[in-house]
Amino acid sequence: TRSAFVTGVQTCALPIGRPAEVTDMPFQTVQLAGREMIRAGAQVTVPFEIQMPWETPITTVFGKYLTGMAIGLQTNLNLASTVVDPQDVDAVSIEPVPAQHRILDALSRLGFQFRAANLEKNRLDGVDQQLPFFQEIHFMPSRDFTAVLNDLAVSFLARPRDVQVVLAVNKKVRVLKGGGLGSRGQIFYGSFGVDYAALGRTNWEQQIEGWLRELAKPRGIFD
Repeated sequence: TRSAFVTGVQTCALPIGRPAEVTDMPFQTVQLAGREMIRAGAQVTVPFEIQMPWETPITTVFGKYLTGMAIGLQTNLNLASTVVDPQDVDAVSIEPVPAQHRILDALSRLGFQFRAANLEKNRLDGVDQQLPFFQEIHFMPSRDFTAVLNDLAVSFLARPRDVQVVLAVNKKVRVLKGGGLGSRGQIFYGSFGVDYAALGRTNWEQQIEGWLRELAKPRGIFD
């Protein structure tokens, strides 16, 4: 007879191909069982469901994995300190909700091409953020914006009724007064909400393109 103590599951963001200095980011822990007595040879099943936070990072879009992203369920077991491998990690796929799909589709229709995704252990200003990190999905600029933009990143802060969309645009700046635009950039942020119930009432391609064209206009001597 052995004593099993605290069987639990932890939800972690696990960047694929991450460098050694980057650590996993646990964001949810659920205890499945407490101290139980298990007879030798007995089989024990612990059914469970995990309610993922609305802000859980996206890992796949229409089944295609986003480069650099993974979410895993890490199960921990302490069986009288005799288990050789007390941890098991299983990858799970997180698809965008329809509103997130719509914004990603709008960017694709505007000619922006997916580059990579990453997690930032930080907080975004001016938005209601629940998790201690946020996801950035990076796009290469379309032909219409390649002359003035280095990169566009979108972050989603989803909630039960809507999603807050944050666009971070790396805009090229002039290296010297009177010179051309260099590779050095300045980050500009824009945000807007998407109500799930009113998703189809807005031309999102038009709205996003209008904001980007306004942003692309020269604003000063070095911009």
